[in-house]
Amino acid sequence: MKRSLLALTAVALLAAAPWAMAQNVAIVNGKAVPLTRVEALAQQVAAAGRPVDDQVREQLREEVILREIFMQEAQKRGIGATDEFKTQMELARQTIMIRTLFADYQKKNPITDAAIQAEYDKFVAANGGKEYRARHVLVETEDEAKAIIKSIQGGAKFEDIAKKQSKDPGSGANGGDLDWAAAASYVTEFSEAMVKLEKGQMTSAPVKSQFGWHVIRVDDVRQAQLPKLEDIKPQVLQQMQQQQLSDYQRSLREKAKIQ
Repeated sequence: MKRSLLALTAVALLAAAPWAMAQNVAIVNGKAVPLTRVEALAQQVAAAGRPVDDQVREQLREEVILREIFMQEAQKRGIGATDEFKTQMELARQTIMIRTLFADYQKKNPITDAAIQAEYDKFVAANGGKEYRARHVLVETEDEAKAIIKSIQGGAKFEDIAKKQSKDPGSGANGGDLDWAAAASYVTEFSEAMVKLEKGQMTSAPVKSQFGWHVIRVDDVRQAQLPKLEDIKPQVLQQMQQQQLSDYQRSLREKAKIQ
């Protein structure tokens, strides 16, 4: 009777062995390494946008086994009892807790499509209107600027003078071309003079700014070319989420009692 009981127990253990192994990646120095560790790493890889195929899973399996080997060695050496380890663990715990707090806050306070549309509408209102394709020549003195205006009025090419005399190396090399931009992109004195010009018209007098003296010509004017919401929606959402988190962090800081 006793032998039969032992035999039954052995059979039961043998039957359970494949099931037990299915729950583990491996047995390292007698310690089981659960499959859940591989799955946790696989989720991180997937979240980063990488496909998790058989090759990647095998790499993750090896990674988990190596970690267990190294952990066992660290425990053998008593590293877990050192002050440095405890300090680093506390910092890591704080980081994970804070990251989880922010993720939970965003999950419970999702930014709606209506809010994204409203933010986009504000962007359009602030950046709509006209854009100007302007050129300028930047010099140090008013007399230089007056001489340039006189020379251009006498038939000299604006672009050639800009290349030779402009203090602005970026636009000067391109004949003074500033590309398309809204008036608000420039300093006040420059934009106020520029918006008064018609297409093809040049300032009749030098314009002074903090950078020096400008001679300005407007080559073209158009309505602002703004991106459609569907083209920039991910960027708008990300920016709004960053602002949302910043506001949340500031509110927690303001409510905290600090002595």
